[in-house]
Amino acid sequence: MFQRATRLSVRLVERFLPDAYVFVLIFTALAAVAAFAIERTAPLDLVRYWGAGFWELLGFSMQMLLVLVTGFILAKTPPVKRMLTWLASRCRTPKNAIVVVTLVALAANWINWGFGLVIGALFAREVAKHVRVDYRLLVASAYSGFIVWHGGLSGSIPLTIATEGHFLQDAIGIIPTSETLFAPFNLLIIALLVVAVPLINRAMTPPDKDAVLFTPPDDPAPPELEHDAHPAEKLEHGWILSVAIGVAGLVYLVDYFVAGGGLNLNIVNYGFLMLGITLHRTPARLLAALQEAIKGGAGIVVQFPFYAGIMAILVHSGLATTLSEWFVAFASADSLPFWTFLSAGLINMFVPSGGGQWAVQAPVMIPAAQALGADLPRVAMAVAWGDAWTSMLQPFFALPLLAIAGLKIKDIMGYCLMLLIASGAIIGLVLALF
Repeated sequence: MFQRATRLSVRLVERFLPDAYVFVLIFTALAAVAAFAIERTAPLDLVRYWGAGFWELLGFSMQMLLVLVTGFILAKTPPVKRMLTWLASRCRTPKNAIVVVTLVALAANWINWGFGLVIGALFAREVAKHVRVDYRLLVASAYSGFIVWHGGLSGSIPLTIATEGHFLQDAIGIIPTSETLFAPFNLLIIALLVVAVPLINRAMTPPDKDAVLFTPPDDPAPPELEHDAHPAEKLEHGWILSVAIGVAGLVYLVDYFVAGGGLNLNIVNYGFLMLGITLHRTPARLLAALQEAIKGGAGIVVQFPFYAGIMAILVHSGLATTLSEWFVAFASADSLPFWTFLSAGLINMFVPSGGGQWAVQAPVMIPAAQALGADLPRVAMAVAWGDAWTSMLQPFFALPLLAIAGLKIKDIMGYCLMLLIASGAIIGLVLALF
C-alpha cells in the first residue's frame, strides 16, 4: 500500500509540478490574489510592496550561492573525495544506500543546515557511483535530512531568542537553548525523526525495474603545468601563495572558535572556502572546481528575489498576520503550539526563511501565548518546526542541493510529499500531546 501511494505521489508530481522558476511565479500570483481578496489591498500597493521588497534577500541569496560554490569546491579536493568515496563504498544494497544517505544528511543538517545541504547532495552523487539505486529517491533522501535543521544547532529562531538584544527581549526576555533546542519535547521530535525518516525513505525504494539510475560523470583531470609555461601560468600552478592564504584563513577560524564564536552561514562558507583553497593547493585547481560549481547557481540567482517579493507582499499587506490570527483564534494554552505549528507550515510556503518567518509570526503568537498562559519556548519552537516541516514541499532551500545533484524539483518532490505527511504527523503529535 505504501509503495502504491509513493508511486501515485511521484506520478502526480512529475505530471503537474512545474519547474521551480514557474513554481515561484505561481506563488507570487497566489500571494497577490490572496492579499487582494482577504486584506483588500489595492493592486498598485501590491505592486509597490513586491517591487520594493524584491531585493531584500540579496545578502542571503549570496550566502546561498556560496553554500553551493564553496561546498562544491571543498568536495572536489582530493582528501574529501577520498573520504566520500570510502563512505559510499560501504553501501552494498539500494535500501542500505538510502538509509545511510538519510542518516548522514540528518546528522549534517542538525549541525548546520548549509553544511547539511551540501554534504547530503555530494554524498548522494558519490553513492550513485557505487550502488544501483533510484537516483531521485537518493537525492530526496539527502534533502529529507533538512527537516531537522530548525530543531538543531543552527536553528535561527531558538538562537535568536537566546541572544542578547533580540527584538522581543522586552516581551519575553532571553530564552536559553536549554528550554528550546535541548528541551525534552524537542529532543523527542529529533529522536523520532531520526528513526522514522530513514525507515520511510527505505520503504519508498522502488523495485529494480522501476528505478531511475544515474551515474555522475567522472571528474575531469586536474589542470597541469606545461613545460614551456609563462610566469603567470607558473603562479597559477604554484602552491606556496595559495596554501599560505588558506592556512591564514584556517588560523582565523580556529581563533574564532577558541574565542567562543558559534556556527553560522558565513562561518560555514568561510570554512569551506579556506579548506578548499588549502586542500586544492594551487589556484588553477581551485578555479577549475569553481568553474564547475558555478554552473548550478542560476536558479538561486533568479528565483530568490521573487521570494523576497512574496515575503514583502505578505508582511506589508497584513496577510501573514491575518493567517496567524486565524489559527490563534480557536486555540487554548495546551493546543496553541499545535496550531502555531500548522500556521507556520502554511506561511512558510510563502515566507521560506526562518528569521523572516519569526519576524512575521512572533508579534502575533507571543502575545497570544502570554494571554492564554501557554509555554513560550514551546510556541517558539512550534514556529521553527512549522518552518522546517513544509520545506519538504517548498523548493526554496532545495535549489542548491538540486544544483549539485543535477536534478529538477519535480524529480524529488513526489517522495518529499510522502515525507511531508509522515513527518507532519510526528511533529504535530508531539507538540499536541507532550
